[in-house]
Amino acid sequence: MQQTTAAMDANVSRINATNRAPMHKIVSLSLASTVLAAGLGFLSPVLAADLAPVEAPYVTPTTNTGYFEISGYGGWQTSPHSDVEVTGMADFTAGWDTNSFEMPPYWGVRGTYWFGAGSLENFGVSLDFTHAKVYADDGTLDETGWSTFEFTDGINLLTVNALYQFPIEGTGWKPYVGVGVGVNVPHVEVTRGAEETFEYQFGGMTLQAQAGVKYDINERWSIFAEYKGNYSFVDVDIDSGDSLKTEIMTNAVNFGVAFRF
Repeated sequence: MQQTTAAMDANVSRINATNRAPMHKIVSLSLASTVLAAGLGFLSPVLAADLAPVEAPYVTPTTNTGYFEISGYGGWQTSPHSDVEVTGMADFTAGWDTNSFEMPPYWGVRGTYWFGAGSLENFGVSLDFTHAKVYADDGTLDETGWSTFEFTDGINLLTVNALYQFPIEGTGWKPYVGVGVGVNVPHVEVTRGAEETFEYQFGGMTLQAQAGVKYDINERWSIFAEYKGNYSFVDVDIDSGDSLKTEIMTNAVNFGVAFRF
C-alpha cells in the first residue's frame, strides 16, 4: 500500500513538472517580444529618418523671363513755335500746325524688349519710329513770302530708348517712363518762288522722353496711353545751295495697342 502511494506521488510530481515547463517558455517568449517591441519603437524614428528621401534646398529660379513686345500707336500731336535760320535772309520765327488726323496722319510703331528676373527686372529697351509732321502756319508764309514750308511726309524720328515699368501688384496696370536718343529724317518741302525743295534728308539728332500707363488685357495683348515729347535738331539743305536750321519740339498724347511674344 505504501509503495502504491509513493508511486502515485511520483507520477503527480512528474505531471506538475511537465506542466510547469511550457509556462516558463511562454513567460520567456512574452518578455522577449516586449523587449523587441520596445526596441523597435525606439529605433523606428531613427530608421525612418535614415530611409526618408533627402530634399535639396530650394533655389530661386534664375531663368530669364523677358519678352518682346511690338506696339502701334496714334494720337494728337502739337508743336510750339521755333526759330529758323536760312542762308542769305534774316532769321524768323515759324509757327507750326500739325493736323494730326489729316493725311498723312501722325502715327508710330515700336519694338520693346522687357527684361525678366534679375538686376534688370522691369527695365526695357525699345526701338521707336514716329511719323511726326509740322506745317508752317499762314502767318509764317506771309512773313517769308514762301508758298510752302513744311515737313509733312514726316519729320520722321527713329530713337533708341531705355524704359522702366512699375507693375501694380494684383492688377494688370503698369505705369512706365522712358528716355532716348536718335535721329530725325525729315521730308523737306520748301517752295520759294520758282525754286522748290522736295526730298528726304538727314536732319540731325533727336531726344525723346515719355511717360504712360499700360493695361494687360491678357497674356498677349495690352493697351496703353502715354505722353511722348521729342526735341529735334534739324539742319537741312534747300534750293540755291542754301541751308535751313531749326529746332522742332513735338508733344504728343498717344493711344496704342501692344502684342507680346
